[in-house]
Amino acid sequence: MDGQGDLERIAAAGHGPLWDRIRDEASRAVQDEPLLGALIHAGLLHHPTFQAALGYRFSLKLASGEMSEQILREIADHAHLREPHLAEAARRDLEAVFERDPACHRLMQPMLFFKGFQALQAYRVGHWLWNNGRRDMAYFVQMRCSEVFGVDIHPAARIGTGVMIDHAHSIVIGETAVVGNDVSMLHSVTLGGTGKEDGDRHPKIGDGVMIGAGAKVLGNISVGHHSRIAAGSVVLAEVPPCKTVAGVPARIIGDAGCEAPSDVMNQLLGLDDVF
Repeated sequence: MDGQGDLERIAAAGHGPLWDRIRDEASRAVQDEPLLGALIHAGLLHHPTFQAALGYRFSLKLASGEMSEQILREIADHAHLREPHLAEAARRDLEAVFERDPACHRLMQPMLFFKGFQALQAYRVGHWLWNNGRRDMAYFVQMRCSEVFGVDIHPAARIGTGVMIDHAHSIVIGETAVVGNDVSMLHSVTLGGTGKEDGDRHPKIGDGVMIGAGAKVLGNISVGHHSRIAAGSVVLAEVPPCKTVAGVPARIIGDAGCEAPSDVMNQLLGLDDVF
């Protein structure tokens, strides 16, 4: 994409009902809590588009003595200019958090306060850098996400949209991992390898999967669409679609219980499932 027409199209894409609603929420929040006025203005109200606000948050949170906020802002803005899908992915992620997290009452909350959403959007910029040959810069983004958010996602990992990472502390997603669309995962989830082998060595998570807190999925295995992984499980073998697995090592204990586990977010197992 080149030229003024592209710039105008990208700018226009940042407007719309979602961005208007976020700005309305932000305006009301300033009235309710004036002491947060500077933060809310800088993070949301100052920016004409959704993309600009995302770029600002990326640069503010990841800046350090080694990399200035200005440089990071230029990187994020360039990524959004060249890849409009980044904003669409962010929109779907934001809606996923709002719809699935009972602690999220306004769309502005994840953008300002939820590190799972912010870390995921930073990964998306890092992934764009990785795919465009800027791998050292992508590693820098990964490092800063790990330091700032406690979320370590390799920039080569492939993650779909409509993804919610709730609480997000101690999330680890390896280099060859694939995460589908509409996935929900809680804190301390690991999508890792099983040793020091090279090559394709990380899990492939299907669409609509829910991964409970502390679950570990290890190795180049597939977790089928719309399955459910119970909290604390260690998954070492393939999981068929629409099943619930639990335990160490995890085993199939029944069906997923609904068509969209990642939306319903039901993490309770019946006694008949366990015993």
